[in-house]
Amino acid sequence: MTRLRKKAFIALFLFTLFIFGTMMGLRTLKPSDGFSDLAPGMGEFVGERGGDRKPPVSNDMVVSPGQSHLASDTKVVFTKSDRDYSIFYDVQIFYYLWYGTPQMDGKYIHWDHVLVPHWDPKIAASHAKGRHTPPEDIAASFFPELGPYSSRDPTVLESHMSQIEAAAAGVLVLSWYPPGIADNHGEPCEDLVPAVMDAAHRHSIKVAFHIQPYKGRTDLSMHDNIKYIIDKYGNHGAFYRFRSTTGRILPLFYVYDSYLTPPEAWAELLHPAGAHTLRGTPYDGVFLALVVEKNATNTRSWPNWKAVKAFCDGNNLLFVPSAGPGYVDTAVRPWNNHNTRNRVNGRYYETSLQAALSVRPEIVTITSFNEWHEGTQIEKAVPRKTVSRLYLDYQPHRSDLYLELTRKWAEHFNKEKDKWLM
Repeated sequence: MTRLRKKAFIALFLFTLFIFGTMMGLRTLKPSDGFSDLAPGMGEFVGERGGDRKPPVSNDMVVSPGQSHLASDTKVVFTKSDRDYSIFYDVQIFYYLWYGTPQMDGKYIHWDHVLVPHWDPKIAASHAKGRHTPPEDIAASFFPELGPYSSRDPTVLESHMSQIEAAAAGVLVLSWYPPGIADNHGEPCEDLVPAVMDAAHRHSIKVAFHIQPYKGRTDLSMHDNIKYIIDKYGNHGAFYRFRSTTGRILPLFYVYDSYLTPPEAWAELLHPAGAHTLRGTPYDGVFLALVVEKNATNTRSWPNWKAVKAFCDGNNLLFVPSAGPGYVDTAVRPWNNHNTRNRVNGRYYETSLQAALSVRPEIVTITSFNEWHEGTQIEKAVPRKTVSRLYLDYQPHRSDLYLELTRKWAEHFNKEKDKWLM
């Protein structure tokens, strides 16, 4: 019987992997127009949830003494002299910690990203090669108001938390690599996590971990990663936990490129009968996965989110759509112009947010706060023209346009959610 249950779990996991998409996987797909299909940089997340149907909510919220008060268990209301405003823990935003400058890091990191060659040598030959040369030439199509910054700079972290608070996003989803490991173009930055946690805590923002793929990532190494994160950060006031439908309060983890690990291996980690299961241990959690599946185009379209949500509801899974303001990665992939999604002065963003909210999700994610290479950032950007570059910007609107739009839709989401749960 145990073997049959395990096989059933693997079968459901395989089918789940088939039906949901990734933020990155659509770079090679071509939608029919800018609003009807899911653009690169947006996607869906699916994860297991508990056995009953009570509405999931976030954990206890940290409130700054004398500054704010609780309005519900999914938000914090800040009281200032002129107004009240909230941040919402069911609006979660992806955040990247991989930027560096000579002043803080001894060299530019990521702002000098290489121009990634196309895999077809004939196509690659017709596009520029080399790498960017900051500070005037950075690996982005927009230019940050803070300039090419270092993620180690405390003033940058404080500015970022203030902007995320202004956008009403209550959870920062932190791109994470284990100690000593980095992406192919960066440097290890796990040592910066405590500073992020402290800065987030000062703004009553929570932090969830977005575990990135790395060489040698397996179910065993993931077990070690989860244990490390919970042991080191689980008692921090900013550590995010999610109330499951069974009433358990558990850490929530995003797992990027989960398809790189076979479902059978995930079962060893996530099935109660797995060889090194996390279930029922102090390291149990809610795990949201995403995967590249080239044949799943229809499930990545906004109009099909309702069908995916219905499947998840029927199979006790958590569906989390992700919205973004647009997409342009030609500063790092000069051959990928056909996947650009124009922001249309915020209309693209509002369309994607409306599509996400239409499926009545429990959580909405935003891609992203500061993924500048792919042009999905909502961080403040400014007009910039140099001898060799003319950057895109948010004009005729102000630099905080996308922060304001995020807050507008976060507030709308939570008003609608109150009606759904009545």
